[in-house]
Parts: sequence; structure tokens; C-alpha cells
Amino acid sequence: MAALSSCGPNKPWRSLLVLLAGVAVLLVGSVHLCAATLDEDIELIWGASHTYFFMDGDTETLALSLDEQQGSCFRSKGTYLYATISMDIKLVEGNSAGVVATVYTISEGPWSYHDEIDLEFLGNLTGEPITLHTNIFANGEGGREMQFYLWFDPTADYHTYTIEWNPKYIIIRVDGKAIRAFKNYQDQGVPYPTWQQQRVYGSLWDADQWATQGGAIKTDWSNAPFVAYYRNYNTTWCQPSPGVAWCGDEPRDSTHFDLDPQTMADLQWVDANYKIYDYCTDHKRFNESEFPKECYLQRAGV
Repeated sequence: MAALSSCGPNKPWRSLLVLLAGVAVLLVGSVHLCAATLDEDIELIWGASHTYFFMDGDTETLALSLDEQQGSCFRSKGTYLYATISMDIKLVEGNSAGVVATVYTISEGPWSYHDEIDLEFLGNLTGEPITLHTNIFANGEGGREMQFYLWFDPTADYHTYTIEWNPKYIIIRVDGKAIRAFKNYQDQGVPYPTWQQQRVYGSLWDADQWATQGGAIKTDWSNAPFVAYYRNYNTTWCQPSPGVAWCGDEPRDSTHFDLDPQTMADLQWVDANYKIYDYCTDHKRFNESEFPKECYLQRAGV
């Protein structure tokens, strides 16, 4: 399930409503390596009446909320081609079955060849683990789902979720720890996002048709409004090797973006302990001869 179903460039925008009186404040962040305010870097797409800025301790924070009438969504004003994007998120507390919070990037061209990097947090019953659902689209081709449990309660406090996108890898990190790395096998005929700029989105929406236990558990609206909190939005442009003009010009045989030992160790630890689904090992979904090409390349250690 692509995050675009929650909000995105192909969905009709609703008029922005006036923010809740007295709660809109500036949120200080670090974007493009300089200080900025969150409301200067993002804009509300829909659900402004369900969205507000407030002080959470010493940090200014954006709250997205969802009730039976509407969810809420924001997007970045800027677009990026190769960048590291991170945000601190505190997910919906209590019974969040059916509710999905997201942060993702997506290109703005036709859907048939769009690029997208998804992080979707699938709500659950109280006390049951929230699933982090990830997916990657390139040139309109998706179906690269991996799912994870987290090694902490993501509803109890803020944690940092990062998309690190460079010409060789897309790395997804949680609190700095790598949980997924998607390698560029474009020279082997596997699509990879290399040419379309992408915009950052975040949303809170109802997906009880599929989100929790395959849709068996529905949203309990008596718990509404559901609220997720976002803060510390940061973006930094990809940094190429010395002497290279920009990351897109990095030589194919460069080792500049190779995975470092700590990242490789993180990936192995998460694979062994917290990965709960990997499309490359789903023999119910694919016959052995039908797996996506990158799955065979990964197994071969290419």
C-alpha cells in the first residue's frame, strides 16, 4: 500500500482552514544546514482544522489528528534529489488499530513512473506492537515491502526516523540505526530513483481496510481524536566525494557511498531480531523463478 493513498500530489487538495486559535506557533528546525521554522518549510495540504502547532516542553511541535470526519496531512515546500531527511515522531497512544501515520517522499510526475520512499506506521490494539511498513517505488514499480517491529514503544516518546537517499543506496534509519538498505542495481536493469526530485509528506489517516491484522481489526472511533506528533524536521543535501560536483556525478565505481561496518552490523541485528516481513523471502507471493531481480542479486552478494 503506497502512502500516496493518504495524501499526495495526485489527490485533490482541500482549502486550508484557519489553525486553531491561539495555538499556532513557530517551530524551529534545521533545514538545508541552516536554522529555519517548520511552518516555513512545510505546508498543510488538508485537515488544517485538525492540525496545530504547540510547545512540547522546550520544543515546538506539529500535531496531526484524525477523527471520523477527516485526517490531516502536510508536505514540504522544497523538493529533493539525493538528500537525508529526518523527523522526530511520537505515534498515537493507546488503541490505534486501523490508524496509519506516515512520513514519506514522492515525486510529482505521472503516477505511471513515479518514485516514492515510504515509512508507514500501522496502528494496533493497546499493548500490541506497531508495525513499521516500508516500501520503495522507482519508475512506477513498487511492491518492495519490508516490515519491522521496533525495539521500543514508539508511542511513549519521540524517535527519529530518517530516509538517507544517495546514488548507491536508500537507507532507512531509526534513531540512527539502519533497518533497511535498498541498493542501486540500475546497471542490472532494476529501477532506482535517480532523476526525479521528491517532496516530503506526513499524514495521519484511517486505513482500517488493511492496516491492522489485514483489516480484521477496525478503527474504534470512540477513541478519537487520534493524535501523532511531529517535530525537528531536518534535511541535508547529499555530499559527494571531494572534487565531484554533485552526488549524481559520483563515479559508478566510487566507494564513497558504500555501507560502513556499523550500518552493516545494524542491518544484520535488525534482520535477526525485528524484521517481520521481506518481499524477497515471500515464497507464497513469488515462485522461485519470479522474485524481483534485486532479490537474486542480494542473495548473490552483488
